[in-house]
Amino acid sequence: MDAARIIDSHIHCGIQCSHLPFEGIAPLLDQAGITDACLFAPVEDIYDRDDFHFEDTAEWRRIRCAANHYLLDLADRGESIFPYLFVWNDFALEELQRPYRGIKWHRHTDEPEYHYDDPRCAAILAEITRRQLPVVLEESYANTLRFIRKLAPEAVIIIPHLGALNGSYRALEQTGIWKLDNVYADSALATTGEMRHFLEHYGPDKLLFGSDFPFGDPGHELRKITRLGLSPEDFNKVVCGNILGLFDAAEGP
Repeated sequence: MDAARIIDSHIHCGIQCSHLPFEGIAPLLDQAGITDACLFAPVEDIYDRDDFHFEDTAEWRRIRCAANHYLLDLADRGESIFPYLFVWNDFALEELQRPYRGIKWHRHTDEPEYHYDDPRCAAILAEITRRQLPVVLEESYANTLRFIRKLAPEAVIIIPHLGALNGSYRALEQTGIWKLDNVYADSALATTGEMRHFLEHYGPDKLLFGSDFPFGDPGHELRKITRLGLSPEDFNKVVCGNILGLFDAAEGP
């Protein structure tokens, strides 16, 4: 099934503490027929994920800034990418003056925690919400619910992997989270059964194609979408229309 444009909405790309340069990613996208990609810095370029008690430092802030700016530089030179700002505990509000198209908000349960009670957290979430920048939210089950229900209830949320790392697809379904108008999902590494269930119950307007490269292969993840047997209109929504609609609705800096 063909679409004029196919956007992988979940790719990690960075060269600070990891080795995922865009030059190594672009051929994989071309081979798969993927025209554009949403890029986030790898976790390793943002904080020390192996130290649960990690405390931020000036050097880590420098690395983090360079990691986020690397993606902006790719966009500036004309690559077909959408750069996302990976937010960590410095809650760098000033970065929202730069042309990021979305936000990455990420930690696993065994990793350092966000300082949700820091006033700077509330400030950046207020601006993200005001701008309606889509937030790819990967957090613990409890913090996912807290984020959506209390911290940023009007923000545009994309839950990756159909919730597999946010407590599970079914656990989130039982809370009613998937029914919320401002909550979307990406398909990265999700099962075909979960994708079919989501499409049947919540519709093709809320699902985004993603691969989670380097953990998923873009071509393989796209073939999973193709095999769903969607109508051309619904296929186009999943592989590009939905994410472009979110970008169009967001305000620039």
